Amino acid sequence: MRRTGSEPLTARSPLRLRFWLGLWGLLWAIAGTVAFALAGRTGWAVACGVLWLVITVDLVLVLRHIKQGPHYQPGPDVPPYEPDRGGPGPGGVRRGDG
Repeated sequence: MRRTGSEPLTARSPLRLRFWLGLWGLLWAIAGTVAFALAGRTGWAVACGVLWLVITVDLVLVLRHIKQGPHYQPGPDVPPYEPDRGGPGPGGVRRGDG
């Protein structure tokens, strides 16, 4: 069985784009936190600070995934998985029956 063509052969993860957009957002979150804190708008400063924290965690995870490098991707000679149609599994026993 050959590949169906429904999966891209040259698919790439947009991690670098996500990193740069996250860095751009991080700069704005830092600027917002500082600006709102100086303006005395505590609620908005806290909101920007929370956003700053979320973006920082996301950037750490993105960098971790980039450092892991590409993972194994099957070649064009490897057939795609057949979808599970809920029928009997190996040996004629339905999965979940025991």
